[in-house]
Amino acid sequence: MESTHLLGGSKKRVKIHPHTVTAKYATHTPYAPQPGVHTHFPQPGDDGYDDAPSFEDFGSFLEETSDRKQLTESRKWPLTLFGSKDKDKDTSNRPQAAGGGEGSQGGAKAAKGSGKGVGEQLASFGEASVSASRLTWVGLLGAALAHGCLIVLTRVASERFSLGPLFLLLVRSIVQLLSVIVPLHRGENLFGPEGYRLRLLCYGVTYSLSLCCAYASLTFVSPGNGTTTWRLATTALSATLAFLLLEERLGLADGITIAAGLCGLGLVLLPTVDESNSDSPTDPVVFWRGAFGWSLSALAGLWMALALVGYRSLKERVGVGTALFTVSWTGCLLAPASLALLQEGWSWPMSAPAWGLVLGLVACSVAAFLGMTHALTRLHPALVSASQSLEVPISMLLHLAVLPVAPTAPEVVGNVMVVLSVGWLVAMKLLPSRGGSRRQREEYEEILDSPIK
Repeated sequence: MESTHLLGGSKKRVKIHPHTVTAKYATHTPYAPQPGVHTHFPQPGDDGYDDAPSFEDFGSFLEETSDRKQLTESRKWPLTLFGSKDKDKDTSNRPQAAGGGEGSQGGAKAAKGSGKGVGEQLASFGEASVSASRLTWVGLLGAALAHGCLIVLTRVASERFSLGPLFLLLVRSIVQLLSVIVPLHRGENLFGPEGYRLRLLCYGVTYSLSLCCAYASLTFVSPGNGTTTWRLATTALSATLAFLLLEERLGLADGITIAAGLCGLGLVLLPTVDESNSDSPTDPVVFWRGAFGWSLSALAGLWMALALVGYRSLKERVGVGTALFTVSWTGCLLAPASLALLQEGWSWPMSAPAWGLVLGLVACSVAAFLGMTHALTRLHPALVSASQSLEVPISMLLHLAVLPVAPTAPEVVGNVMVVLSVGWLVAMKLLPSRGGSRRQREEYEEILDSPIK
């Protein structure tokens, strides 16, 4: 069977055989065939018939030389331009992956053949996930406890030993420079991998600016109000910025729980009866000092939200040790600048208890940083910040033990709401769900039934 087809500016004669297809193009003027042009197509039994390409060879040739494959590869590799993925290494591993596909299909069929195998695999996956989640949340709760201790220690150092908050921040940043040992031991670059150094620098600057604003606000407002405002602004803004910058959304249940915790923080910030019913004229200097302190606390929340979202985008490239070193050396630069700007005096610890308090403050700050930063590799920034709201009721309880002051009714109600919201959040993340496991099993079996592995 012969057919003639005009394609573009060429004339093609094709002879179709039940097993082969051969063709010859004659590139000449359209619609003007040259006389005498003859094409011989080998027939069964002729010499050269077996040398004709088959459908399988023709298909593999198209697969290797098609423009679609080249376009796919050209789009694929720029995505890992700043990563550590080696193209040659990936190319050398492709035959192994292709060969392993048959084994994976066989394993999938074996798992499909016995429902017990699927159940065992799902159980192992679930146990590993729950174990990692438990460690993450234990670290977060430990970080909240460390933050609560940090608030109380800062207040005690200021009231009993006359140590300024910014000076404590400077000492803490200097001691934390010892964290340089971790990236050096692991062979990591101190300033981050190539292509991510600017983003890591921005993370360190925003984190240190947040701490400088937060510690500076303690000079103008009470530590309790400053810390609560800082945490409230950080949680609300981190949820917004994560959605705008990273396109990470919160679930409905998570959003409602976080909103309840923010309402509790708002109750803690309500003024007392004596402050609201005061008839004496307010001193303008006192008013503006308080307004400046509140503004610094809110600004600290904005910087911290940016820092949390920034590290969330760097979680696969920058380790916790490198992040701690970055925060430390940027803090060593910004803390003295803040001291000079606010003209806060230098006051060195003059006794062993004062130095012990400073070292305890440094230990709490490192523990809190490690717990939060590790959690950012697995959880939404708003969830991490919301879990740290426990620092407010913890600091209140510790403050009652150190400096007994009766809390007001709104403070008690607000702290209870914070504890309940964080507890409910942890319970939702860690407690097993029968419906979720059943849905997970159905999805897994659907994957096994699919012809595409």
